[in-house]
Amino acid sequence: MYTMASTFKLKPGCYAEYKKAHDELWPELAQSFRQHDISMVIHYYEDRLFLFATAPSEQHMEDSHPKQIGAKWHAYMATLMVTDENGESIVEDLEQAFAFGAFA
Repeated sequence: MYTMASTFKLKPGCYAEYKKAHDELWPELAQSFRQHDISMVIHYYEDRLFLFATAPSEQHMEDSHPKQIGAKWHAYMATLMVTDENGESIVEDLEQAFAFGAFA
């Protein structure tokens, strides 16, 4: 099993739109996640988001974001998240500090 975790920060006042976008996840993206057996959870705390995802392999994770729809989704998310000078969302990978059970 492949696992990943990251954190990113929302622009002030963007949580409601971010939440709505995920509550109404684009069908093409949801279908791709299902096809690649992706499980994901995102937690929110004080304008910071924490993502944790699992997949059968790293390749499954990479393939779950088809280029065209993935690029469109990431461009939309960049309007809601803090970005760098190139307009790319700043996403910081989290180092695994502990794993137990199914995650070990």
